[in-house]
Amino acid sequence: MQPYLPAIVYLLCFATSSACAFLLWRGYARIGARLLLWSMICFLLLAANNLLVVIDLLVLAEADFAIARLMLSLTAVSVLLFGFIWDLEDE
Repeated sequence: MQPYLPAIVYLLCFATSSACAFLLWRGYARIGARLLLWSMICFLLLAANNLLVVIDLLVLAEADFAIARLMLSLTAVSVLLFGFIWDLEDE
C-alpha cells in the first residue's frame, strides 16, 4: 500500500465534513429550520475531529490526541442528539 494513501483519505474526510457543514449552514440560512443548525454544528465538530486526525497522525506523529479526538466525536454526536430531542419536544 502506498504511504501517502492514508493522508489522502484523512484529508478527503476533512473536506467532506467541512463541505457538509457548509451546505447545512447555507440551508439553515435559507430555510431557518433548527434541525439544520444542529446538524451543521455536528458536522463542524466532526470536521474539527478530522482535522485533529490529520494533525495527530500526519503532522505531529509523536503526539497523541486520541482523547481530544474522542471528546470531539462525543460532543458532535451529543449536539445532534440534543437537537433531535429539542425539536421533538417543540412539535
